[in-house]
Amino acid sequence: MANKSIIAVKEEKVKSLSEEITKSKLILLVDYRGTNVADDTKLRKDLREANGISKVVKNNILKRALDADKLNDFDKEIVGPTAVILAEEDYLAPLKVVYKFSKDHENYIIKGGYIDGKAMSKEEVIQLAKLPSREELLSKLAGSLLQTIAKTAIALDQVRIKKEAEEGADAPKAEETVKATETAETEAPAK
Repeated sequence: MANKSIIAVKEEKVKSLSEEITKSKLILLVDYRGTNVADDTKLRKDLREANGISKVVKNNILKRALDADKLNDFDKEIVGPTAVILAEEDYLAPLKVVYKFSKDHENYIIKGGYIDGKAMSKEEVIQLAKLPSREELLSKLAGSLLQTIAKTAIALDQVRIKKEAEEGADAPKAEETVKATETAETEAPAK
């Protein structure tokens, strides 16, 4: 009897994890061996702020949940202590949190994962994590747009100044022409 109840509990864990995996844009497998409780707590907090979660589950449950979603590219990587990082919304922010943490903690190793259902090797995941965030890209775009607008405004102002200078130089010539014409008309003999 106990055996059937244990199997039922495990099946429920697999089903629950499989549902979370199905909803996730980011599924990242990491080796957390040697990570202390304080560091793990900080990582989990940072992940929550980035709309991600870290779960430690038994390897056989993780393998079965991934197999249920037909994600079995990393079966060989799921050995030893393996945690899974999941994110349902934006995958880049949680990925950056994990990458930064792995840089600061050499025992925390990214094994690979899935982004939008596509299998990504450790190297591909790290390359993606090194990309600038959406906010950084938008601020760079805004900066370059402002720079272009400022240059255009300066150029238009220079054109205005040049035209005003030309009109100012032409004004005395025009007055001289009008005076010369008036003088010529007054001095000309009447017919």
